[in-house]
Amino acid sequence: MSDYFIPHSRPSVAGSDIKAVSSVLESGQIAQGPSVDEFEKQFSDFIGKKETAATSSGTAALHLALLALGVKGGDEVIVPSFVCTAVLNAVLYTGATPVVADIDPGTYNISVDAVRGAITQKTKAVIVPHMFGCPAEIDELLKLGIPVIEDCAQSVGAHYKGQKVGSFGVLSVFSFYATKVFTTGEGGMVVSDSEDLIAGVKDLREYDNKDEYALRFNYKMTDIHAALGLNQLSHLEKFLDRRRMIADSYFEEFKDCDLSLPARKEGREHIYYRFVAQTEGDASVYLEKSQKNNVMCQRPVYIPLHICLTLPGFPKTMEAWKKTISIPLYPSLTEEEIEKIIAVVKKIF
Repeated sequence: MSDYFIPHSRPSVAGSDIKAVSSVLESGQIAQGPSVDEFEKQFSDFIGKKETAATSSGTAALHLALLALGVKGGDEVIVPSFVCTAVLNAVLYTGATPVVADIDPGTYNISVDAVRGAITQKTKAVIVPHMFGCPAEIDELLKLGIPVIEDCAQSVGAHYKGQKVGSFGVLSVFSFYATKVFTTGEGGMVVSDSEDLIAGVKDLREYDNKDEYALRFNYKMTDIHAALGLNQLSHLEKFLDRRRMIADSYFEEFKDCDLSLPARKEGREHIYYRFVAQTEGDASVYLEKSQKNNVMCQRPVYIPLHICLTLPGFPKTMEAWKKTISIPLYPSLTEEEIEKIIAVVKKIF
């Protein structure tokens, strides 16, 4: 085991997943069809929203959510800097201007105060990712009076003050990429209580067989992906329990390490999609050490958005970017792998 390399993340795929996908392949109905319809229905029931639209990716879901709200050139959309570039891409696809905000260093989520200071007459929406599985202050953001799109790519199953994330915003988006909380391989979802908004998303996600031409997209999910998603969704609570159990072990084992561990805040039920710890010095030094010890830790965000856009400032984001590491945590880790990760982290810190 000492020479075995433990990746930063990997999907949790079981025999029942293979059987579900094989069943769809054998049926001959592999494009968008009844499995997508059923996946949308079950996911709607899970989140507690009335309407859903499955998409080909989380980025596609966010792009269509913005378009459904009427976001276009000349509008502004507020986004956090400490997030993956998919969020930036989705805003730029619409022609709108991304307005980047700093973060709350305690949770790495977008700062309510920073959002408040970024609002202008051109603000059309704010995208609120619940980073690494830790819910943002969504109730305070809703009070600001601008449409909130929740980005739940890393947080499906998390709760804020007893309510599931994804059930607060006017629209919410999810990603089911291979290493997300649960997977369809590639895929996403838009959810809302608004029939009109989801009807708009569904119109835009496919271009064919329309009476009137308008610019639309090929953003459909296939029944192959949906069949995998349905089976994975049935195991979600088990996945989440496993994540929390591993996180509890890390909290106990790392309590005396030279690390700032993830925040545990009252009213926020963290799912630990990522176990993000903050180092005293430059994280790159520790990332190199973990790699040499056959455990892949990573920066939780590759490059902040304000750097992509060559914007100055954002001190809290810069501090997080320079000093945070993500320690492997996912349901398919074996007990032996968990022991090795703990030993390596304790050795380094």
